[in-house]
Amino acid sequence: MKFFVDSADLDQIAYLNDIGFVDGVTTNPSIIAKSGRDFIEVIKEICAMVEGPVSAEVTATEADAMIAEGRKLRKISKNVCVKLPLTLDGLKACKVLSGEGTQTNVTLCFSANQALLAAKAGATFVSPFIGRLDDIGVDGMELIEEIRIIFDNYGYETEILAASIRNGGHAKACALVGADVMTAPPEVIRKMAEHPLTDKGLAAFLKDWEKTGQSIL
Repeated sequence: MKFFVDSADLDQIAYLNDIGFVDGVTTNPSIIAKSGRDFIEVIKEICAMVEGPVSAEVTATEADAMIAEGRKLRKISKNVCVKLPLTLDGLKACKVLSGEGTQTNVTLCFSANQALLAAKAGATFVSPFIGRLDDIGVDGMELIEEIRIIFDNYGYETEILAASIRNGGHAKACALVGADVMTAPPEVIRKMAEHPLTDKGLAAFLKDWEKTGQSIL
């Protein structure tokens, strides 16, 4: 499973990228707004840092305007992936931009039917939102399973990009049911390395080593 970082924090992205945990980055207008920086400049800097797709979201709501914004965004870098909302206008824009060879990420997916339409429109990625479904009492992981079955049934190449990942449990479940990609905030990815027994074991090893009075270096 590929890991995308859901962030515009360049330091956090760089840290995880150096370890090899960044296959791509997702952003949205809310994330960029929190950074207080220019949208285009932030996307440009992220694209220069990572090799994988960097999702940059349109802000228009009408298809022709989305297409125009998408064409401008893709000029920033070859690895820009234009992010579009899962509306009929967004799907229309997806069809046009994908047909022109632009990577597309159709976002705010909450049903298997929506995902099917995104695949029909030629989306590179479709982003079902796990955490937000959980918030309203719906099992978000069932949606991932349904989309996986549908895409496999018909050979759709659209990748399932699991979004709204809140914790390591979400990450593990997505991997188990076959999501192609997950996107999560940096802190969620970092916490995946943590376990109390790892900390306990390491502390014991270090204590025993200290008693020997030796040094490897």
